[in-house]
Formats: sequence, structure tokens, C-alpha cells
Amino acid sequence: MIASDKSQLYHFLSIAESWISQYRVDIAEPEFRDDPEPGTQTASANQPGFESMDAVACAIRSCTGCDLHSGRKQAVPGVGSESQTVLVVGEAPGAEEDERGEPFVGNAGQLLDKMLASIGLSRDTNCYIANTVKCRPPQNRDPLPDETGTCARFLESQIALLRPMAILAVGRVAAQTLLCTNEGIGRLRGRFYDYRGIPLLATYHPSALLRDESLKRPAWEDLKALKAKLESLKTGSGND
Repeated sequence: MIASDKSQLYHFLSIAESWISQYRVDIAEPEFRDDPEPGTQTASANQPGFESMDAVACAIRSCTGCDLHSGRKQAVPGVGSESQTVLVVGEAPGAEEDERGEPFVGNAGQLLDKMLASIGLSRDTNCYIANTVKCRPPQNRDPLPDETGTCARFLESQIALLRPMAILAVGRVAAQTLLCTNEGIGRLRGRFYDYRGIPLLATYHPSALLRDESLKRPAWEDLKALKAKLESLKTGSGND
């Protein structure tokens, strides 16, 4: 509907309401706009609200949408390759990430790099690494729902722009956020999910492996499953 038709309908309804109620209240007419043409695309989870990854990063660095921005040294948009990539999603920046503005740079990040390298992935060539929230929560606590909600448009836009071959969610928070569930990581890991047409695998966070070596074996099984999935996708047999 075009703006002029909306205006006429508004006046008609206003007159009808005044006649029925026998009482007239003069209220300023709202500003009407034309509806978009049929077929016009609007931004959604599958249609990024940003033109490029650089634009997303710029918006993240200037974001003041939740309280996390007030305590950050640097926002942490993400880092890595932007073509034919695997997207790794973690929880949130820690102290070292907040200092450097890059995800997974501490001890857990070094372990993550080794884990990825074991199956032929690297943030330098074929992997992009990001977090569910882009600023460090105080004392490294879990992100709150309003914080992940504020950052959701950034992560969704990154996914839409990257169009990754697969997503690896590392840790409970990342898996729960992407899969919209309260299930624990022990139940979520070890199988693939469909995330808007993209295969998603959850596994343990590297920091959990540093605390509990017994988790290294199942994490390695997850990585092998991811490698097999990527190989099947590259050969065109990954639709099973």
C-alpha cells in the first residue's frame, strides 16, 4: 500500500471513530510510507544487514547496545579467512582477547589453533573465528541473554556474509546460543545439526580441555567427524 492510501484510510477510520464515540480528539497524523515493492528483499538472518565483513566489524567496534561496551578495552569482531571457510564460534572474549581485539589468543586459543590444524584448518587460510558476544563480560562470566541478543545481529550477519561450509560451536554457550537450547554440551556434541542449511557441530571448549584431559578424546572424535563432513561436502556427497 502506498502512503497516500494509508493516509486516506487513517482519516476514514478517524471519522468513523469520532461518529461512533460522539467525541473527537485531534491527534497529529502519523507519518506513512509506501510499502516495499513485491519481491523487495529486506535484511534477515539469511540476508545480511551489512555489505561486508569490514562493515560488521566497524559496527561492532562502535556498538553501545548493551552494558558490556562500558567495560571493554577493545571489541572483538572476529578474525580469519572469508572464503570457502569453516566458522568457529566461541563464547566471548577473555582478558587477552579484550586487550588485543582478536578472538582466541590466550592458552585456549593456542590449543584451538592446534586442534584446527590437526584437521587441516587455520585462521590464516580457511577458517574464521568469532564469538557469540563481541565484548568481554566482567570476570569472564557467561554472557547474559540480553547481551547475546544484542550481538545476535552481528553474528547472523557474519554467517550470512561468510556462507561457511560448516560451523563449529566450541563450548556450551556457543552451542546453546546457536541451537536455541538449554541442553548441556555433553548431550549436544558429537552430531551434526542443520543451522539454516549449514551443518553445525558442537564440541568442548578448548579451556575445558585444559582443565579436564579426559575430554580430549571425545573432542578429537568431534574434529574427525568435522573433517569427514568437510571432505564429503567438497566431493558433493555431503547431503546425507
